[in-house]
This record gives sequence, structure tokens and C-alpha cells, in this order.
Amino acid sequence: MILETSHSNKDDSLLINDLVGKPFGLLKTIQLKGVGSSRMIIEEASPNMKSFLNTTFDATYANIELRPFGILLRILNGLRNFTWVIPYYQLVIYKSNCSSIYAQGRFIHFREDHYFKNNKSFLRKLLRLKAKYETKYQFLNFK
Repeated sequence: MILETSHSNKDDSLLINDLVGKPFGLLKTIQLKGVGSSRMIIEEASPNMKSFLNTTFDATYANIELRPFGILLRILNGLRNFTWVIPYYQLVIYKSNCSSIYAQGRFIHFREDHYFKNNKSFLRKLLRLKAKYETKYQFLNFK
């Protein structure tokens, strides 16, 4: 689900908190050594995401915020901000010639530059939290 979050809206905040949980508290943020990434440049996106990106030659930036049950991927498009709400159970991260986030029939590829390299430890933390979330739910093994 993608929401326009240029302006604060109580209904959007409640919806986000229901889907991915409330923001981490101060102590948990300190334990995790931060819950937000620095900005990354979006290289490419799925056709159903193109309307949220800059149409000119300007780079479109995004950053990720960790929540207890998912992530918020914030897309900065000029004066408008969009938030892609992704619960952990829908999140898929690929690393090939570029790093990509897939969920809900959409994807975003990030450019592998110095911005991205600064976020490698953050992405490892994201993968650890996703794995920890998934271990809480035991799925049936069909053998």
C-alpha cells in the first residue's frame, strides 16, 4: 500500500501503525543502533510505481524506516512524499547486479553507489529483523 504522506494525516498514521506496528521506542532504537537508513537513489521501478518517481532527469531518493512488523519505504518526489508500507511477510529483497525490494506486485531497484554502500549494515539489520519475525511463526512442513 502506498500513501501520500506529504502532510501529516491521523488516519494514515493509524493505518500504518496497524499494518507494521508503532515506531520503536527510544531504548529499542538505541539497542538497534538506529532504525532509519540514509537516502538511496532509485535506479528503476516497476511500471505501477512510475507515477511516484520524478519524471525529469532528477534522481529520486528513498529511505527505509524499520518498524516491529515491517518497513516503511519513503519516496521523496520533489515536494511530495510517498510511503510504501510493507509488512515483513510480503517483503522480498534480492541482490544481483543491483539491490531490489519486491512486495505487493511492485519493485524498486536501488543504484549501487556510495549512498547504497553506506547502508549495507542497515540492510543486514533489516534482514536480521525479518528473519527474527519469521521465526515467530512456524509453518507446517509437508514432506
